[in-house]
Order: sequence, then structure tokens, then C-alpha cells
Amino acid sequence: MEKQLIISVSREYGSAGHEIAENIAKEMNLNFYDRNMLDEIATKKNMQIEHLKKYDEKPRNIFNSRKVGSFTNSYEQIIAEMQFDYIREKADSGESFVIVGRCAETVLKENKALVSIFILGDKDTKLKRIMDKFQLNASDAAAKIRRHDRNRKQYHNHYSEGKWGDSRLYDMCINSSRLGTEKTTAVVKHFIEETITAS
Repeated sequence: MEKQLIISVSREYGSAGHEIAENIAKEMNLNFYDRNMLDEIATKKNMQIEHLKKYDEKPRNIFNSRKVGSFTNSYEQIIAEMQFDYIREKADSGESFVIVGRCAETVLKENKALVSIFILGDKDTKLKRIMDKFQLNASDAAAKIRRHDRNRKQYHNHYSEGKWGDSRLYDMCINSSRLGTEKTTAVVKHFIEETITAS
């Protein structure tokens, strides 16, 4: 790809946003980053990957952390900043890629190569997907969805200027329940291609 392209995908839990992002990366032959970036960060920092994953995309625990000036002992915040630096380095190198979560639409908001997407879904569709995927009953699946979305919202709103899921923060918001995963992937890909052409 001659022109740099960065696609950030934020998503509600159970919306198939991760799968859609991965499909787009494959179809457009782009590198794909999600929590897999922690492997490279762990290697560079000589840290245990399990320790990083434990605090990945988690809101800062205000009761177990302190901040003095720009210094903090919050593992959640330290790992978040490591990932933000990683994303910036990839973008500054000229690489094209798809990134899931990690407040990328805010971290890279000044980068002209960025196209930001938010994927949501209907409650019943998300519930069924999580029930099927994890073999859970409706009550446990609903609790899992609420927990993940609450954490994502708190994490995002702590590090971003805009609110998680606010349509004004993204170039495109789409409900994957309307078309399903495959057709939603096609629509998002078409939007990205048209955006590239228009820019």
C-alpha cells in the first residue's frame, strides 16, 4: 500500500467488532494489533506477558494506586501508556495497520492516515453471541457483557477527550446486528476505501 492507512476499531462487547477488525486487516493485507502487541512490549521491556495481560485495557484502580506529578504506581496506567507509545511508534514509522481498542482514535487523532470505526450491536444479538461462544446462560452472559463494557467505558473515558461510543468521536459507527458479521465487514471496508479515495 503506497499511502499509509491506520484503522482504529472500538467495539461493544459481543458486537463481533474484534472479528470484523481482523477480517478487514486480512482482506486489506494490513498488520493487525490487539492485545498481541503486549508480546512485543513484554519482550522489549523484559517483563512477564501474563503480568501485562492482567492489567490490559483495565480502568485504573483509584484505591490501590497513587500519582505524583507525571509519575504513577498504577499498573493499569503504566501498561496503557506503554501501549499508547507502541501505537504512536508504529504510526510514526509509516506502517499501515488495524488496531483494536487502546483509545487509538484519540492517541492518533492528529494522524491524517487514521480512519476510526465504532461497532455496536443489539442487546439480544450480543447476548446470543456471548452465550454461544462461552456456553453461558442468559444471566451470566448479560453480566459478562455489562462487566466488559463498563471496564472499556471507564478505561476509554479516563484516557480520551470524548466519551466511549459517542458518534462524534469516530468517522463511522455501525450496528453489526443489522447485517451480520460478513456484510458489516464489507460495508466498513467499502467506507474505508471510499475515505482513502476522497482524501
